[in-house]
Amino acid sequence: MTVEEAQRRVDEWIKTYGVRYFSELTNLAVLVEEVGELSRLLARAYGDQSFKKSDEGRDLGDEMADVLFVLICLANQTGVNLTEALERNLDKKTKRDADRHKQNPKLTGGDSNPKLA
Repeated sequence: MTVEEAQRRVDEWIKTYGVRYFSELTNLAVLVEEVGELSRLLARAYGDQSFKKSDEGRDLGDEMADVLFVLICLANQTGVNLTEALERNLDKKTKRDADRHKQNPKLTGGDSNPKLA
């Protein structure tokens, strides 16, 4: 599915099953909540925290999809074409960071603890 198709399908889902979009501010709060749930799972799966009973059965892909769904809702209701926005954003990052990361010793195996001036 393309990003454009995802935006269309989410819009259709909202209109068919969701009655209407939540307000933008409510969706922002829901987005933060969903990112928190994703963060919690990542902290337990890849970080130092241990799993709790309430974490059982949670799926990383499903948590990411929850974040994406709400982000798409916000894009739809604010008139953002995510395909175009992502293309512009990648172009911006490419121009800005063309050599930056290649020269980062933290990423290339050089000095990982540069001294602060």
